[in-house]
Amino acid sequence: MKKNKPVNDIMVLSTADWDNPFWTNKQHVTLELAKRGHRVLYIESLGLRRPGINKRDLSRIFRRVLKAIKAPRQVRDNIWVWSPISIPFNRYSIVRKFNKFMLSSALKFWCWKLGMREKTLWTYNPLTTRFLTLGHFSNVIYHCVDEIKAQPGMPVDILQEAEEELARKADIVFVTSLTLLKSRKQWSDNVYYHSNVADYNHFSLALNEETRIPEDLKNIPEPRIGFIGAISGYKVNFALLEKIAEAHPEWSIVMIGTVGEGDPNTDATRLTRHKNIHLIGPRDYKLLPNYLKGFSATLLPNNINEYTASMFPMKFFEYLAAGKTVVSVDLASLADFKDYARIGKNDEEFIARLEAVIAGDSISVEQCQELAREYTYQARTEKMFKIIDEKCNESSNRP
Repeated sequence: MKKNKPVNDIMVLSTADWDNPFWTNKQHVTLELAKRGHRVLYIESLGLRRPGINKRDLSRIFRRVLKAIKAPRQVRDNIWVWSPISIPFNRYSIVRKFNKFMLSSALKFWCWKLGMREKTLWTYNPLTTRFLTLGHFSNVIYHCVDEIKAQPGMPVDILQEAEEELARKADIVFVTSLTLLKSRKQWSDNVYYHSNVADYNHFSLALNEETRIPEDLKNIPEPRIGFIGAISGYKVNFALLEKIAEAHPEWSIVMIGTVGEGDPNTDATRLTRHKNIHLIGPRDYKLLPNYLKGFSATLLPNNINEYTASMFPMKFFEYLAAGKTVVSVDLASLADFKDYARIGKNDEEFIARLEAVIAGDSISVEQCQELAREYTYQARTEKMFKIIDEKCNESSNRP
């Protein structure tokens, strides 16, 4: 970190749009930064994956073009959202150079307009060094929350090279799983592990008496087993869901989320063949506690692959905050939390764990809440800034 440069105005280079119905680290961390008094310019996703010729991608491109001609918009106190446009074919060097020139120039202009001077970069984008010059920022923090190169359609070679450069040059790297910690430690000595957390105050609303279960969920027979998140082929084990549906036709499996988010080639028709699997689409973030209230159990039915091996599911603490027992596949990131979940190491064991929960062998609401209260965005941000402040002090004390 540069000498005597405390964190002030912050540029958050995200990989998610602000108004995505399922908020992730990017939006929640931005809120916490703003609450701490920092002015934040939230830069929406620049499009790492090469777009396909499909309705979803073409629609998103059209929306982004419309947004790109507008000035940053203020969405909360201390938060402005900017939607720059970039050419998404990042595997080509000429495209990356053009994007870097355009983004850097536009960012400089908007920071001037907003009066943002001493800027810290808080980035989630592994291609950051291909979009921005790190030397233009007083501090650079890389928050690594996923193994992005393991997602479908990513320019793997370019991502690997650029992310290593970013990790080596960043002042601090935060990671959300022990797998990410191990791999990023090879690139930098300034890597720190803080797991994913949850918006406890929001999801614990599921336990309030006045919280009402939505009518569309009430119309689905009990017991209802719920999942909330991206319903994408590389993340979710569709075969496991089918086995659950076939083994227990009296259960209702409710899937809340967009089919194919992050993977437009996802084909979920195999799920729709089962009458007791209900794909009800995304729901407003404000209503998710209402839906969680109507579930008898919650699911983490992930595939085990390179992506999920490095993933800490945000849903874990969200489910716990709602007082719901979690039945999960054997994710590496949950190794330290096995007393707070029911883990199935194979399909048969997963179904057996779920059967036991439905029969009443659930984790108590009190135990769920006890852990969830410890893992909040506010608590994690405080721990992060303790490290950031220590680094700033070390820098300022150097001769």
